[in-house]
Amino acid sequence: MEGFFTERLMNQRQASPHTVGAYSDTFRLLLSFVQDKTGTAPCALDFCDLDAPVIGTFLDHLEHERGNSARTRNSRLAAIHSLFRFAALHHPEHAALIQRVLAIPSKRFSKTDVSFLDREEVDALLGAPDRTRWTGRRDHALLATAVETGLRVSELTGLCRGDVNLGKGPHIRCSGKGRKERCTPITTQTVAVLRVWLQERGGEPGDPLFPTSRGRRLSSDAVALLVPSTRKRPRSGARR
Repeated sequence: MEGFFTERLMNQRQASPHTVGAYSDTFRLLLSFVQDKTGTAPCALDFCDLDAPVIGTFLDHLEHERGNSARTRNSRLAAIHSLFRFAALHHPEHAALIQRVLAIPSKRFSKTDVSFLDREEVDALLGAPDRTRWTGRRDHALLATAVETGLRVSELTGLCRGDVNLGKGPHIRCSGKGRKERCTPITTQTVAVLRVWLQERGGEPGDPLFPTSRGRRLSSDAVALLVPSTRKRPRSGARR
């Protein structure tokens, strides 16, 4: 797996940090799932512990226990397929097992229209964090930025202090999906929120804009849990 990330993703494919992060999340979930089911630590796992039935059970776990959509399930499967295609070149002795995993198909799903939050829903979302606490003020600033810019979760968590320009023509820059550089203008209301947050947050330009209490970048799961009452809501513009 180390060779997959360093040799295949970073050196050969020059995958973006967002792709590497997404693949890393997939295998973190997979290895934790297998460890919970078998009691085998990730460092002790072998190919026989990751056969097609195990992968299939993991995919079912994502949908039925974690509540992931078919689209997310397919994204996780694509990461697993990529690893096993890489493994096929280095471990031909496991060719039969690898082929069975690669034969697991993506799930078809119906495409639905993307809905957006109305004014009352936005106000409720922004009013949910407890702004008497540091984490609440961070969450409020993050949600205000999400509503204003429409950035994806990975783009939000990837923002640094230096990506925010609150001077003339205030805007936020980010490197998004497909390695596209985005520059999104922000309104005076969001500028005021971010200015107060930046003063409290401090730090250097390269530091995460919305860090954990220990100064690290927030995970996608942490962002999903910011406002528990919205976890079962349909996908909206504020979450993209």
